[in-house]
Amino acid sequence: MASFPLSVNEKLIARSRTVGELLAPTSPFDKKCGRENWTVAFAPDGSYFAWSQGHRIVKLVPWSQCLNNFLLHGTKNVANSTSTRLPRQNSDSGQKNKPYEHIIDCGDIVWSLAFGSSVPEKQSRCVNIEWHRFKFGQDQLLLATGLNNGRIKIWDVYTGRKLLLNLMDHTEVVRDLTFAPDGSLILVSASRDKTLRVWDLKDDGNMMKVLRGHQNWVYGCAFSPDSSILCSVGASKAVFLWDMDKYSMIRKLEGHHNDVVACEFSPDGALLATASYDTRVYVWDPHIGVILMEFGHLFPPPTPIFAGGANDRWVRSVSFSHDGLHIASLADDKMVRFWRIDEEYPVQVAPLNNGLCCTFSTDGSVLAAGQDGSVYFWATPRQVSSLQHLCRMAIRRVMPTSLVKNLPIPSKVVEFLCYQI
Repeated sequence: MASFPLSVNEKLIARSRTVGELLAPTSPFDKKCGRENWTVAFAPDGSYFAWSQGHRIVKLVPWSQCLNNFLLHGTKNVANSTSTRLPRQNSDSGQKNKPYEHIIDCGDIVWSLAFGSSVPEKQSRCVNIEWHRFKFGQDQLLLATGLNNGRIKIWDVYTGRKLLLNLMDHTEVVRDLTFAPDGSLILVSASRDKTLRVWDLKDDGNMMKVLRGHQNWVYGCAFSPDSSILCSVGASKAVFLWDMDKYSMIRKLEGHHNDVVACEFSPDGALLATASYDTRVYVWDPHIGVILMEFGHLFPPPTPIFAGGANDRWVRSVSFSHDGLHIASLADDKMVRFWRIDEEYPVQVAPLNNGLCCTFSTDGSVLAAGQDGSVYFWATPRQVSSLQHLCRMAIRRVMPTSLVKNLPIPSKVVEFLCYQI
């Protein structure tokens, strides 16, 4: 791969190992415009990987098979030649759960993807699923696609081509989608029409609520692991936190100096990472609204008055690893960076031109990043978690900052269990 620029502080940082790449097929008449890959996603159970190839097309591949192909045939893999495309055989119980490759034509440019499962990601918050129009079982896996025309199409992943719902209330591009992790099949959409909309897919896709507060485009949204809080970011400097039981705003987090374009909670819900065009990623304690860590992509960082001027360092995407220790960021300076939440500089870097989105695999071992209709994969940093981090993760899954600080335990133990500045 081509060389890429490094700051003085990053000269000795290790390069991440390339795992593989999925290259979208091209033709001599294929225009570059429209081939942007704005979204990549892994199924919660790790069975599928999906990405937007551009020109209305979404590709789904069995993730385990994809990894095996990388090992057998090297890193390169043309996306339309990996396996025979076969529909899911509903009549044969032996074939029922075997994943197959699918191509979906969504009818318009795809800006966002999200997998939704009726199986809770955290068994501690199980809900009873009752379907109305569709009598699906408890193992239902859906794919939501947000489109350029404001529509959201919901697909049955196992058949690949079965359109279940067509949600049509947004009036502009659906920029991001996120499912509640509790298995309730509650979907939230973020749009350029300045709104977030809450949909109940188990109730025939009924729109439950419109969340208003953004004064401009909404770029991204993310649920907390217990599904109680929603974070949304957009074309303003503020980060919005919403109470998803009351559908009310909890607070705004102020600190970024330009548009905030991506957000994600840590696996224990105690931290929130946000990425901005101000060349920074901030790690917040969302429960008390303070910045705990700043990861800069320009050295020295731009002053606030020039924060929008370094457009070759805009941060496009951020993702939290499942170990709770690492964050990945993708910026316009042709680099992917892996950070530890307690270190100032990246622990690994990798080159990527025109990268637009990134996300960790379900087990956290691989990072996927999208670019011009194709996807690139890197091995993620693997480190043994400290006893402090393991204790912190365990307690913070069920207890916000305020409750931890009020525990009747020695102050040193409280410090031990808190993420500190």
